Amino acid sequence: MLTDNPTGNLPTLEDETEQIVMNMGPQHPSTHGVFRMILTLSGETIVKADLEMGYLHRGVEKQCEEGTFVHNVTATDRLDYLAAMSNNLAYSIASEQLAGVEVPERAWYIRTIVCELQRIASHCVAVGTFGADVGTMFTPLQYAFREREMILDMFNMICGARMTLNYVRPGGVSLDLPEEFMPACRYFVDIMPAKIDEYESLLTGNEIFTARTKGVGVLRRDRALDYAVSGPTLRGSGPAYDVRRDAPYGIYDRFDFNVITEEAGDCFSRYLVRVREMRESVKIVKQALDQLPDGPYFAPLSRNFRPAVGESFSRIESPKGELGFYMVSDGSIAPYRCKIRAPSFINLGPLREMLVGHKVADAVVILGSIDIVLGEVDR
Repeated sequence: MLTDNPTGNLPTLEDETEQIVMNMGPQHPSTHGVFRMILTLSGETIVKADLEMGYLHRGVEKQCEEGTFVHNVTATDRLDYLAAMSNNLAYSIASEQLAGVEVPERAWYIRTIVCELQRIASHCVAVGTFGADVGTMFTPLQYAFREREMILDMFNMICGARMTLNYVRPGGVSLDLPEEFMPACRYFVDIMPAKIDEYESLLTGNEIFTARTKGVGVLRRDRALDYAVSGPTLRGSGPAYDVRRDAPYGIYDRFDFNVITEEAGDCFSRYLVRVREMRESVKIVKQALDQLPDGPYFAPLSRNFRPAVGESFSRIESPKGELGFYMVSDGSIAPYRCKIRAPSFINLGPLREMLVGHKVADAVVILGSIDIVLGEVDR
């Protein structure tokens, strides 16, 4: 429609590219939760990005000061709710350090098996949703959730729950493995490598997928280290740092596995790291199943145990990166202080500079490549 133009001047290029501010989220399906990106745009190009979180904050760290050491395990399920086993483990190790508890060997093997299954399940979500974020197709999402469903079924076998599990606890695990778990798990690790091949056949060589991920959202090695990112976000930029190998906990020093790295630091590299890490987790689970000893699965520990006055810090390699719990005991049945080092929160640090210079559509891809869960970001 034509409008009056009193000056008689046509719009200039500068007028047409006037910067605008656009909200992406917090109710946006591609922000992977209630996360807000405030993007300043020149045309379709991002020139500035401000990040706003906290919409999901539930005060878990403060809650842990009110519950007992055992009761607080249920709160950790709801941090990275796609990796409850890993959260349970990191919290339990910190509690065990305070209490001076020695975890039985069988319990450590069970913990290792379930946490590596959890890593595979988490990466299935990361890879499947990333394929949808990139806009290639929904088939990878459906394929990846097919195998994730098998893992959730196995979790249901051992503890009667699928996502918020409360299975790994201070002293060991809540229940021993049922008889039907072993054949189900062996079947899963036997078929999973071929299923990962299917994911790669859909994505790794896909022209649309590679065009939208290679060279996009580059996080250089030095900047990754400056921001203290960890997990696949770090290893996709080159550094071969993995807590399981470099600061081993439990029985990880007994297993043969590789630390997967890529050098490009782009979205495609972070995707590749996660896909190939699933293969390494399959290897670890196979070894743990073969070595699984008999014996107790739980150390005798009162539900209301009172650790001596002191402090502890645990760290593990969760699917998102280095997850740490710092706890202080004043001798009561509840932690005096609990502080969580959440990898999803730390890994968001470089997102601002990763977005600048890219298009709005790329913002979805870059954020998806970091693989955050807002329950862990906001804590």
